[in-house]
Amino acid sequence: MEPLTLRPWAADDIGLLRAANTAQMTAQMNGPETEQEIEERSARYLRLSAAGEALMYVIEDEHGAPVGTIGCWHVRWRGEPAWETGWFALPEAQGRGVASRALELLVTELREHRAGRRSLVAFPAVGNVPSNGVCRHSGFEMVGTQIEAFRGADLEVNEWVLDLEAPVSG
Repeated sequence: MEPLTLRPWAADDIGLLRAANTAQMTAQMNGPETEQEIEERSARYLRLSAAGEALMYVIEDEHGAPVGTIGCWHVRWRGEPAWETGWFALPEAQGRGVASRALELLVTELREHRAGRRSLVAFPAVGNVPSNGVCRHSGFEMVGTQIEAFRGADLEVNEWVLDLEAPVSG
């Protein structure tokens, strides 16, 4: 398996968001974003990272080429402080375990620097088989489903949680 690295998000990484803003890549998220929404999202990544409220990364392959993104940000989950995570792998990097391996790197970092947060949560769409598989493969527990308003429409998501204080298996 090719090694991956996580590099902090930078302003000039916005092209990754544009590359992933296709009908195919956003089908499980109520469709593509507008250019303004992409610009706002990139700015939010930078702002939250600078404030210490998020860890946003570019996933790079062994040659330093960007193959996706992953990050986590502060949320309240079931009344407690938690991290929420999300990711994507570009089409040419899908099916190679990129998201699972990037999530493993992120979880390792969070276990060392939890910032008072015990849980890592993820909310992939119910029909997003690959992302739900990443959660399952990565040791998350599915604890329910819920309806979330996302990009102007309701989206049914699975609710996954990983206990960052639990012993690491395997």
